[in-house]
Amino acid sequence: MEVQQIKGFLDTPPLWEGELLGIHQFNLPNIDLTGFVAQPIPQNIRLGHQVEHLYYQVLNHHKGYKVLLFNQPIKDESRTIGEIDFIIQDTETKKNIHIELTYKFYIIDLAIPEKLNQLIGPNKRDSFAQKIEKIKNQQFKLLQSKEAKKTLESLHIDTTSISSRTCFKAQLFYPYPTKKIQITPFNQNCMYGYWLGFHDFDTIEFHHHLYYLPSKKEWIITPHENVSWRTHQEISIEIRKRHVQLNSPMVWMKRANEQFEKFFIIFWE
Repeated sequence: MEVQQIKGFLDTPPLWEGELLGIHQFNLPNIDLTGFVAQPIPQNIRLGHQVEHLYYQVLNHHKGYKVLLFNQPIKDESRTIGEIDFIIQDTETKKNIHIELTYKFYIIDLAIPEKLNQLIGPNKRDSFAQKIEKIKNQQFKLLQSKEAKKTLESLHIDTTSISSRTCFKAQLFYPYPTKKIQITPFNQNCMYGYWLGFHDFDTIEFHHHLYYLPSKKEWIITPHENVSWRTHQEISIEIRKRHVQLNSPMVWMKRANEQFEKFFIIFWE
């Protein structure tokens, strides 16, 4: 599973290119995975933390960078005030780079007029606007705190010229039955599928295909054949259970021609 997750992570494009709202993307140059052996990652942590462990392995394998710090808590005496995801060093220039990693799944809600506010979590518990605000005003600013500087100095990491970047990857899902929408300033290549409500899923168009509900750790990977496929009637029962729990499940669908589709069925229609 770790190899599939790492491939899914590396294949996911950045949500934007260059700079957006004053935040610069860190794009890892092409990496040669020859000789790379994926290490087991903790499975009892949320997906975001699993992705951090995947990224740590990838950075460690990359010859152009050295990981100086990973998931470092910053404390004010005994109270944790934040955490720094990564500090790496460019092995050629010797410059240090602070990276905050984000991997998100967003549906695009066209009912919201402002494009930067249209990206929301499938359970409506988070949004791009909230996350970008946190990166700018909490995660990046943490590095400038006296507590962070004290911690980094104790680890012999130069704090005078660290540049802050984000590695912000995302899978986006457009509203069904829309086929093509422009999502500028976001990366069009981040479009992975669509989202719909149960009333649309329960129409004849969807009745004759096969389905699978991936676990959260499988969300990042590309749908494939080797899972336990179920009928529309069988999967509908499971989807209704998730909706009662106020969760919008991701669904893989397999058509008769062996083509796969990936979408969310939202509970809050």
